[in-house]
Amino acid sequence: MASSPSPRTIKGDDLLKLNDGEQRSIRYGRVLLRLLGYLIRYRRQLALTIAALIVYSGTVVAMPWAVKIAIDDYIAKGLRDVVGLMQIVGLYVLLAVVQFGTGYVHRLILIRLGQGVLYTMRTDLFNQLQRLPMAFFDQNQSGKIMSRIQNDVEHLQELNVIFILSLANALSAIGIVIAMIAMNLPLAMITLTVVLILIPALGIFQRLARGPYQRVRQALADVNSRLQETITGIRVIQSLNKQGENARGFDSSSREYLTFSMIQARYWPSLFLTVELLTGFALVLLVAVGANMVMEGSLEPGVVIAFALYVERLFDPIQQITSQFEQLQRAMVAGDRIFEVLDATPESSHGTKGTRLVEPQGEITYEAVNFSYGNEAPVLQDINLHISSGETVALVGPTGAGKTTLVSLLLRYYEPDSGKINLDGTDLKDVDQALLTGQMSVVLQEPHLFSGSVMENIRYNFADATEEMVVAAATIVGAHEFISNLEHGYSTHLYQRGGNLSVGQRQLISFARALVRNPRILILDEATASIDTFTELLIQRALQDLLKDRTAVVIAHRLSTIRNADRIVVVDQGRIVEQGNHDELMTEGGLYSNLLSHTTDNS
Repeated sequence: MASSPSPRTIKGDDLLKLNDGEQRSIRYGRVLLRLLGYLIRYRRQLALTIAALIVYSGTVVAMPWAVKIAIDDYIAKGLRDVVGLMQIVGLYVLLAVVQFGTGYVHRLILIRLGQGVLYTMRTDLFNQLQRLPMAFFDQNQSGKIMSRIQNDVEHLQELNVIFILSLANALSAIGIVIAMIAMNLPLAMITLTVVLILIPALGIFQRLARGPYQRVRQALADVNSRLQETITGIRVIQSLNKQGENARGFDSSSREYLTFSMIQARYWPSLFLTVELLTGFALVLLVAVGANMVMEGSLEPGVVIAFALYVERLFDPIQQITSQFEQLQRAMVAGDRIFEVLDATPESSHGTKGTRLVEPQGEITYEAVNFSYGNEAPVLQDINLHISSGETVALVGPTGAGKTTLVSLLLRYYEPDSGKINLDGTDLKDVDQALLTGQMSVVLQEPHLFSGSVMENIRYNFADATEEMVVAAATIVGAHEFISNLEHGYSTHLYQRGGNLSVGQRQLISFARALVRNPRILILDEATASIDTFTELLIQRALQDLLKDRTAVVIAHRLSTIRNADRIVVVDQGRIVEQGNHDELMTEGGLYSNLLSHTTDNS
């Protein structure tokens, strides 16, 4: 009997995949509660806004009542009490002034409150992105991530406005309903019956529009993603003459965005016209019933006029909400997408106990480590490796063997599926993250420099480094001479990614950046693969000083980079297959010697 397939294991990395390609239900209550959490951070402004709203809502209710008193108590009865009538008129004017003032105040505070919330949310998103594991960025395109931080946060500002204005409308509506019931119960029941028809209508429109609004956000994310990839990959696009094909792809994404935007645009005008129709119907019904009651003598004419004003004020908030229906849907979808990013980190990435190592020695041990990306085939299998303090270990093997993954796990870009990695006998998961990064420096194959001066880039890994420390580090790696010859020396401003320097110069700066902190562990991941022979000679001389008394893990194909390593570890298909120094491995005649026989650099 064939065994049943084992269930698919859900890894923490699976929780990091953003839902940009599928529709899903939006929990509107959850979005509003999370937004309220941000609003509460600005308690003072929120309290002032609510206070102004309460006064504003009171004037909305009081003004029609004042009109009713003026008509029924003075005008309709033909009283010549001019003073009393003028007092009512004065009260109405006072109410109008207060309404204007409180309306202005609460909208002004609302703007400041909204901007504060956006500032806090952007900051939280930015900090969250810096905490997320590398798997998150592997599984999500950078353009789509940027779309959430930029476009979605902007659209959430609309939700802030709608949220506060809806509160104002709700307060006014409650006051109006109470005033109408107190003024005349039969007319109030007639008016409220029409209002109740709107509730199921709003629910139907919300369900119908949810899908198109989600698709619009997804399509916009695709447009931003293509734009970002074009900007970052423009050299490759132009070198391969792919401008036409790239333009067609962008046009396809833009057309999809246009299509769903047009579908989305069909909904809110229909809802708006429905509200307009019901408002008119309520007024016609009110006038017909009210006029009949006035003629029968059971109702005063001022009540009918006041009710007409109340109906207008009652339906006006509903009309505002329907006119903002498009923004509301867009903002709710944007809020859901934003909180998805904020919630993306699995618990395992925050599971550190914060253990501090008093005097880090740099001893590294891999114990039965297994790892795979997502649910793909295993990349590392049963890795057991001990690296002594101060030892230089070179990792070699064919492309895709798992060398860089070994280093990525050491840097905690990813967590092992099973097994553990120890630093000085302590599980990396339990080591204080700040201490861990402070004890390790990395030099990658593609050096990444930031916009700013040369001095700022070298100090990037150690902000407290003095100018003397920066110069000393640059001198050791052979970068001081070319830096001094730049137009402004160490103050020279670098273009994006160091575009005004050669690849070799950028790599020398990255070596200086790695050294300036005086790390206990140095990791070189194909650090000399993209540089010229002269620069490599400079770095080879510098490596003697760089690696002295440090634990070093070096990934390289060039023999000149690994010949002098204390130990060479050969990795193939995710397993360690050979270990030893250069001479020992060459004598064995295994994979290592075979690799070297096929390389063009055997010097």
